[in-house]
Amino acid sequence: MDSPTGPSSLPARTSERILGIAVDAVGPEAALRTLTEAVARDDGPPIYTVAINPEKIMRARREPTLAPVLEDAGLRIPDGVGVVLASRLRGGRVRERVTGIDLTMALAAEAARRRWPVYLLGAAPGVADAAADAYRSRFPGFVVAGVDHGFFPGRDGEVCARVRASGARLLFLALGSPAQEYWLHAHLAETGCRVGVGVGGTFDVLAGRTARAPRLMQRLGLEWLHRLVREPARYRRMLVLPVFLWLALRENRPAGGTG
Repeated sequence: MDSPTGPSSLPARTSERILGIAVDAVGPEAALRTLTEAVARDDGPPIYTVAINPEKIMRARREPTLAPVLEDAGLRIPDGVGVVLASRLRGGRVRERVTGIDLTMALAAEAARRRWPVYLLGAAPGVADAAADAYRSRFPGFVVAGVDHGFFPGRDGEVCARVRASGARLLFLALGSPAQEYWLHAHLAETGCRVGVGVGGTFDVLAGRTARAPRLMQRLGLEWLHRLVREPARYRRMLVLPVFLWLALRENRPAGGTG
């Protein structure tokens, strides 16, 4: 049976499986086009996007409930530099990185141009409000359908009803990963939005609470190093990368397809 938010609503895509997890072989322009086309449609099920990185793939290996959530995403962008590196070393299809924050900003610009209402949900109290102000400042015409923080335990139905009543076509969700992926998989259809995007820490960056890596480090794919320097405790999470690469390179050949 097709998922209510599954990829069946989209044209066939080229993808590659890395350790059993599908990653779409898309660049920034193709990823943005996929999402804008989905927002513009009035029929078919909604879709959500997930950012695939080594940490998420390794988590899906030990957390069986996560894999189908990633599989059902309408767009699975190669966000982690480790994913691109693994694909290249294996002669795979994924050739460039699509960062979640850059895709979100490009989608926000397109939403402003087309006057699509966007609902900002998640992060700590006050952060989404500040992010909404930043979006409006950067993108004249950006329509904020509504704003809510991410602390709503047990009130999913109430939140979904508010989003639906707002008339939003786009939902930007900042609950952290993998909580935001699970939430979109379970509740996006209830919100009435056409597209849901897990934005991670984007609201914190826009609100000025977190600094993004310098542009040179972004271009070189070294944002992980910037975060490690700022948050040394993350080093334990970084240890997953060599294990991921070792396992990915042990696979016989890149497995992929369309869908």
